[in-house]
Amino acid sequence: MKNRTVGMLIVGIALVIGAIIYMFNQAMTTIVATECSHGLSCPMWGTIEFQTNVAIGLMTIVIGIGLYLVFFSKDEMVIKRITERVDMKRPTKETYGKVLKTLYGDERLVLEKVIEAEGSIFQSDLVDRTGLGKVKVSRILDKLEGKGLVETKTRGITNIVLLKKQ
Repeated sequence: MKNRTVGMLIVGIALVIGAIIYMFNQAMTTIVATECSHGLSCPMWGTIEFQTNVAIGLMTIVIGIGLYLVFFSKDEMVIKRITERVDMKRPTKETYGKVLKTLYGDERLVLEKVIEAEGSIFQSDLVDRTGLGKVKVSRILDKLEGKGLVETKTRGITNIVLLKKQ
């Protein structure tokens, strides 16, 4: 769902909550007016005012979040990035043939495995598929990254290796 739609939904829900707050406040005011014999010095009046102010404050925050999503959302950028990834041709050994010819040994093996994984693979999976050690794969990836062939990004406690466009 788009951020703008979610924002409008949040604002709508906040307005419904506002109507409920108003009705609750009116009902409580009526009850306190009939039950409290002390007049305005009765502590129940202070409780109603405090509860109403807290509820209106929370409703204002929720409306603010909704309006932020409506007016300042950046879901167009996310959609653009996704379409760029979809439009990218599926990497094959043929499209990277010239690059693979310049590499030898383990560097070539690691790059082939990234290409076979369609340009995106977890570093731990790369270790498993190549049969090389973690440290060796990490050093090879540093070399390939220095050559501008791959990009390593940290995702939580793991790394993901992305093939750069050629």
